[in-house]
Amino acid sequence: MKRFWNVALTILLFCSSILAWELIVRAFEIPTFIFPAPSKVAMALWRGFASGLYQKHLYYTLLETVLGFLLGSALGFFLGTAVALNRYVEYFFYPYIVMFQSLPKVALAPLIVVWFGLGLKSQVINTALVAFFPLLVNTMVGLKSADEDRMNLMRSLAASENQIFWMLRLPNALPFVMAGLDVAMIFALIGAIVAEFVGARAGLGMLIQSMNFNMDVSGQFSVLLILSIVGLLLNRCILLIRRRVLFWDPSEKERLERERIVL
Repeated sequence: MKRFWNVALTILLFCSSILAWELIVRAFEIPTFIFPAPSKVAMALWRGFASGLYQKHLYYTLLETVLGFLLGSALGFFLGTAVALNRYVEYFFYPYIVMFQSLPKVALAPLIVVWFGLGLKSQVINTALVAFFPLLVNTMVGLKSADEDRMNLMRSLAASENQIFWMLRLPNALPFVMAGLDVAMIFALIGAIVAEFVGARAGLGMLIQSMNFNMDVSGQFSVLLILSIVGLLLNRCILLIRRRVLFWDPSEKERLERERIVL
């Protein structure tokens, strides 16, 4: 019963917000090209899906996001592992990684388009460059946070460095890695849209720019709504993976317990 009332309250708050938005726009007669009413956004959303336009561009953006996320996450994990386990790699390469990350990706995107063209490859590379750094940092922190006494104990029992990594360092780093994946997924979606702004043949980012040139603000709001829902769904996918991987972690058990109390 408590869960039912919580869900009902959430739906009620959402509907109230939409209704207030509609009434404010109508009461103050705000032009559609400045701030459209929810009814106009809903009509634009319906037209986009009915014509098949949104499905095509949504598929392209999702493909860029997922591929860029996988590439960036793999790069971030392996680089983070190398930096955390080898002091020479950290000393010589980590400053260059930080310097590269500090460069605005919007400035790098045109160069990547010049090097790799307007196809999927350049969009995926742009997305991966945005997504890899959160996982790099979290992997480093997680691997370095392993308890020193436990590592010394394993060494005293003649455990190899590989055994210490797989049996102690990596399990200890998994909560950090999953947190990095959570951030990297959202960054990947943002990176895909930024890459499409700079130059692309398809995608929701390119569609937003096209609508901006045509002053179709209702259409832009409908695309932004799609992006927000996609971001939420991608976040939920990472959350489900986290629950499967970290079922043994005390922090995950505490978080699940808090969710049960709320619901």
